[in-house]
Amino acid sequence: MSNEKQALAVQSPESSQQALSPMERFAFYQAHGPEQEPESTALPLSHYLWMLSRHKWRLLLFVGISVASAIAVASRLTPLYEATATIDVDRLAPSGVVGQESNAASRNMGAADTDTFLTTQMRLVTSDSVLRPVVQKLKLQPAAKNAKDAARDEAPVALGGLTVTRPPKTFLILISYRSPNRVLAADVANAVARAYIDRTFEIRLQASEKQSTFIAAQLEGLRAKMEGSSAKLLQFEKDLKIISPTEKTNILSARLLQLNTEWTNTQSDRLRKEAAAKSVHSGSVEALEASLQGEEIRKLAARVSEEAEKFATIKTTYGSNHPEYKKAAVRQAQVLEQFEAMKSTVASRVDAEYREAVDREKSLQEAVTSTKAEFDQLNSKSLEYQALQRDATADKTLYDELTRKVKEAGINAGFQGSSIRMADPARPNMTPVYPNVRMIAILAFFVSTIFGITVVFIAEGLDHSLRDPDVIQRQLQTEVLGALPVVKAWRGQLPNQGKKDGERREFFGSHSGIANTYEEAVRTLRDSILLPNADKRPRSLLLTSATPREGKTTTAVHLAVVHSQQKRRTLVIDCDLRRPGVYHHLGVSNDKGLSDVINDGANWRDLLITPSNLPFMQVLPAGPPSRRAADGIGDTLRHILAEAIQEYDLVVCDAPPLLGFAESLQIAALVDGVVVVALAGQTDRTAVASVISNLKRLRANVIGLTLNEVRADMSERYYYYGYYGKYYSRYYKPLSS
Repeated sequence: MSNEKQALAVQSPESSQQALSPMERFAFYQAHGPEQEPESTALPLSHYLWMLSRHKWRLLLFVGISVASAIAVASRLTPLYEATATIDVDRLAPSGVVGQESNAASRNMGAADTDTFLTTQMRLVTSDSVLRPVVQKLKLQPAAKNAKDAARDEAPVALGGLTVTRPPKTFLILISYRSPNRVLAADVANAVARAYIDRTFEIRLQASEKQSTFIAAQLEGLRAKMEGSSAKLLQFEKDLKIISPTEKTNILSARLLQLNTEWTNTQSDRLRKEAAAKSVHSGSVEALEASLQGEEIRKLAARVSEEAEKFATIKTTYGSNHPEYKKAAVRQAQVLEQFEAMKSTVASRVDAEYREAVDREKSLQEAVTSTKAEFDQLNSKSLEYQALQRDATADKTLYDELTRKVKEAGINAGFQGSSIRMADPARPNMTPVYPNVRMIAILAFFVSTIFGITVVFIAEGLDHSLRDPDVIQRQLQTEVLGALPVVKAWRGQLPNQGKKDGERREFFGSHSGIANTYEEAVRTLRDSILLPNADKRPRSLLLTSATPREGKTTTAVHLAVVHSQQKRRTLVIDCDLRRPGVYHHLGVSNDKGLSDVINDGANWRDLLITPSNLPFMQVLPAGPPSRRAADGIGDTLRHILAEAIQEYDLVVCDAPPLLGFAESLQIAALVDGVVVVALAGQTDRTAVASVISNLKRLRANVIGLTLNEVRADMSERYYYYGYYGKYYSRYYKPLSS
């Protein structure tokens, strides 16, 4: 490879690889590796909408049949009438007339407890105890005829058609029953409601009776116990000879406290007088003055001092024989005598008071000791008395309480309270509630629509055939070069099938709209292959397919024809040496061809045939089928292509299907580009993916994929085929060759 070509290939590999020879392209891929595959993206929403649009008539038919069937079935169903009885559960209403049950405030409860209570009541409505009387009364079940029916009657009753509901945030219970007989539906609903109310009354009555029976059995023993405790208390009072030991204990306690206080005061007084007596006996004048007679002593002591002073004064003035002296001496002696007598009297009094205080203290001590002993003895008896009194009081209180309970239970048992009452009896309904044909039709419409859409998506997901170009490009990582519409006249046979050898089908110029649409599709395919690289277009092409009968030969022939109609020299080589078909499409002879070149060394130019009316196109037929020639096609075709690309603008090779035939891979490695033809809606995606993978592994230049026999309903991109057919049928006039 030249430096210029290498630089061009590196700068723009996609645009330049077709301009290289097979050997140069093989060297380029060895150096640079295969192209990077783009990441797949999710399918757009429009694709899913197109999928639904594609199957819209089937989907509408399915939905219509489903809705019609649902309506037909619903119309044949037996109509059911529903009647509803409403029960009001008033938790604030008292359930009794006396006692705590008569207090409505005590029946308040929280939201959770209320829900639990109402749920319990709803379960009670459907219980056997409520439903069995209704079934028997209204004869809702046939009478027992044998042992099996009798056993069925013993089983819990389940009333079909009965529903019990509770409107949210209410204290209402709705009892509904459905029946073909509207009057029977109302009768059953009302009967179940009344049976439920009666059952709640029976439950309360039974509970009250059991309570009364139990309490009455306990009263006998409790009364004997109460009488025994009262007798013990009375006997204890008799033994103590007092009515209330507690009161006497309180009196003794107060007296003991008073005696203790007096005794303490007496002790203090005795100590004080004892100290005074000791002081007086010591002879101290100060002690005498501190006694109770201290005032008189102080007065006499003052007089003694005064007389002593007077006598001292007189003594200094007068002599001992003076009358004044003698008078003063006598007065002083008298005062001293009185003072001494007073001291003796005061001492006697202090001693007497001391002895009296000692005696009083002793007597108070004895009184305190005696009172304390009596208090302790009575206190111990008081505790025993209180225990006996408590037992007697408790027994009497319990006996009175149970007696009251028995009386209240008897009174409340006969009171059928209004806490659970019939708020609204059921009435016969004039309109059946089942079947609701409108609702069933709407439900059938939505269910069938969803089911149909799901089936469409599942079917499309399980369909591995090639249909939509966007999906093909995303999943196979290859371009879709063109889409050739289906021609109904060709389906199941070759375009020239039925014609004799030498007769060629007129490819173009037909007045058939779809045939002319096919012509335009082939021209579009030609331009898709050649125009992207107009300056360096591929000179040799291989048209192949994954499996037989996918239209590769027809496509190759038509592609060569439209290329030659541009007055460009075109060569068609039929490389399918096992089952040749080019000659049949072009109406030429297949007596000699490529197999003779391979086997006998004939000159390929001598075997070329120019079809009539196509002067710019020549054909090299396959010649007689030969397996030996198929094995040696590689070297011969390389030589032919090397010479042909110098003389022709385009060489188109038709080869066998790639899966199962080796020569197609050899040819793919020799040509400038490979176009894979697939049958839309039939060719498996896995097979085409395997073909493209094999070609890329050989470093072959896969230009793209062509879809054959495409219908407008296969993809949203094919909608224009129908318009083309109408357009050609009205306005198109073929050109003469």
